[in-house]
Amino acid sequence: MNTFGHLFRITTFGESHGGAVGVVVDGCPPRIPITPEEIQFELDRRRPGQSKLTTQRKESDTVHILSGVFEGRTLGTPILMLVYNEDARPQAYESFKHLYRPSHADYTYQAKYGIRNWQGGGRSSARETVGRVAAGALAKKVLRTLWNVEILAWVEQIHTLEAQVDPETVTLEQVESNPVRCPDADAAQKMMRRIEQVRKQGDSVGGVIRCIARNVPPGWGSPVFDKLEADLAKAVMSLPASKGFEIGSGFRGTRLRGSEHNDEFYTDEFGRVRTRTNFSGGVQGGISNGEVIDLRVAFKPTATIFKPQQTVSETGEAAILQARGRHDPCVLPRAVPMVEAMVALVLIDHALRHRGQCGEHPPKEVQFPRHSGGE
Repeated sequence: MNTFGHLFRITTFGESHGGAVGVVVDGCPPRIPITPEEIQFELDRRRPGQSKLTTQRKESDTVHILSGVFEGRTLGTPILMLVYNEDARPQAYESFKHLYRPSHADYTYQAKYGIRNWQGGGRSSARETVGRVAAGALAKKVLRTLWNVEILAWVEQIHTLEAQVDPETVTLEQVESNPVRCPDADAAQKMMRRIEQVRKQGDSVGGVIRCIARNVPPGWGSPVFDKLEADLAKAVMSLPASKGFEIGSGFRGTRLRGSEHNDEFYTDEFGRVRTRTNFSGGVQGGISNGEVIDLRVAFKPTATIFKPQQTVSETGEAAILQARGRHDPCVLPRAVPMVEAMVALVLIDHALRHRGQCGEHPPKEVQFPRHSGGE
């Protein structure tokens, strides 16, 4: 329940208002160069308090690498990364600890375990994703080092506002150019105003994150139960507040005919098999085809809002909940590195599984183009 992956396995630990959160990574290849600064970069993208659009909880999220790395390289042994909670305020939840917060995991946790941590949601809090992002940073470095795979996500939609972004050319610098992490500058300004508006109203909004993976070789994945898109769906749908997943044409593809939707093959000038379009999103038959992996994840509006809501207590009595605490009016800006992390964890696991089963084929020196279009 707290472990993810097969050959590249992670186990996260900690609660939202406990002493610390973190992750143990097992199965990381040895001799991969990694520094705390590389891990910290990703954690800084996820951390609270980074702008007025996010929760104002003040956490530095400083990573401590306690094992598995020596003289700047991985040892091939378990890697433990720890982040201390510095600004926990469990007292903010004291007044409604016996109430079930609407659309939170309070009731379901109680129904399952007969006990729950009411201090900010415990394990169900997005604070748990600190460990995922730290492990994802490591996975991204392995993918870049051994296969030149690049993973990049951005905010494509906030509420009813949609961005127009070219996945062929979008860069990390464009994504990080504004607090909402939307490469479309005009749309980003509108999104920031919308988030600020709902924040002042004590409300929240959701949206869509798009993520691509470039240079993924053909052959990663499995044809039946461990299809690459199935594992990607499970990974991103395990993130807090995620409610929808699609890859390639997704639900929009249902409006097309087969003659319009099929990705026709051709051989490029280098003798490589390619597809003219990418409605498949880089995966066919559960296995990567060498094109850009292209997926979207839908996130619901943040469950904690500051408007009065009807609920019941643990004993079933009707009550009115007036939430308190520090919360994101929109989870999307901070969820971008979370989505990247989960995609990286799936890809590195499948890369190692493929190498173990089939060897290095095609060789890592082969570079695959960044084609993603066709829609």
